[in-house]
Amino acid sequence: MPWRETSPMDQRVSFINDYLRSHWSMTELCARYGVSRKTGYKWIDRFKAEGFHGLADRSRRPHHSPRATRSDVVEALIAAKRRHTDRGAKKLLPPLARERPDWPWPAVSTANLILKRHGLTNPQSRRRRRQPPPLCSRTESTGPNDVWTADFKGEFRTRDGRYCYPLTILDDHSRYLLTCRALLEPSTAATKATFLRLFRTQGLPSVIRTDNGTPFAGPGLAGLSRLAVWWMRLGIHPERIAPGHPEQNGRHERLHRTLKEATAFPPAASCEAQQRRFASFRKEYNDDRPHESLGQVPPAKYYSSSPRPWPNCLPPLEYPAHFELRRADSNGCISWHTRRVFLSSVLAKEYIGLEELTTGVWDVYFGSRRLGIFNEAKLEVEGIAPVKPG
Repeated sequence: MPWRETSPMDQRVSFINDYLRSHWSMTELCARYGVSRKTGYKWIDRFKAEGFHGLADRSRRPHHSPRATRSDVVEALIAAKRRHTDRGAKKLLPPLARERPDWPWPAVSTANLILKRHGLTNPQSRRRRRQPPPLCSRTESTGPNDVWTADFKGEFRTRDGRYCYPLTILDDHSRYLLTCRALLEPSTAATKATFLRLFRTQGLPSVIRTDNGTPFAGPGLAGLSRLAVWWMRLGIHPERIAPGHPEQNGRHERLHRTLKEATAFPPAASCEAQQRRFASFRKEYNDDRPHESLGQVPPAKYYSSSPRPWPNCLPPLEYPAHFELRRADSNGCISWHTRRVFLSSVLAKEYIGLEELTTGVWDVYFGSRRLGIFNEAKLEVEGIAPVKPG
């Protein structure tokens, strides 16, 4: 016959039954069940007040906790979350702490539990991080205006039926959103006008990193576009990520996700109204929204204008003295011993440098950028294949 198992509840019920029979004194009854007289009287008092239900285990949680989050702190946190539905505790707490530095603000984990308790969190499934392949060439920014990143957030229709193409330009070091323009088309002219306004107010960066789409890159020699040629004339180095790898501009892609959630659901009534949304978002993003990689400080605290001012005229390109110089005609061709050699239409009216490697073979440069190899025998310029990452 197996041993009979008893639970604490069974033992308490048995204790009360023996107590009601009055066969033992209180001292003998407590000794029989191995409990103190204080514990015995506690169960008897609970039985008298609540019956056998009073013998069940109760929560040991204290009625009052001196370390509990104050009610006014909880209310302020909830109000901030309702104002900024796209932010989590990490982004909500720093502005609140700056506004009320004397309040005992909770840790991020505690704040998340408070928001979850009030149904103000949106749990998301975790995705496995994919390690991006290395870039073939990437300039690391060590200060503001070392590297700007630029991209078009995918087009969408505003409620009047017209397409909107948001152009965003970000300072890579400070994460400062330099501009967000609602363009009607991703044309070279509209994009150049946006950069021109920015160069005149913020100065010139050293590098501009983009993807390989228009108008940043072209299908011709070295992937140059008219926009990239203009940047190079200004002394700005155009840098492009590897094709098909937007994660190599991860900071910019993360900005686009936040921008889309905050301004495009639903779209505005018109492109002009959408621009007002973008302007409001940019101000909040730069001046108020904490950034985790900056120690929960807004980007505006880290950004300053470039010391390189906008020039009154385009500076001439400089080449070493041993280079052969040719000026491309209006079609992008250079003259070589009475013959015409086509380079690229985007290089029209620009000076090209050629450095001889061996007899009849020349490296072709535009400024400091090596474009390809010119073979005299074939009268052709072969472009340089981009180095694949990894």
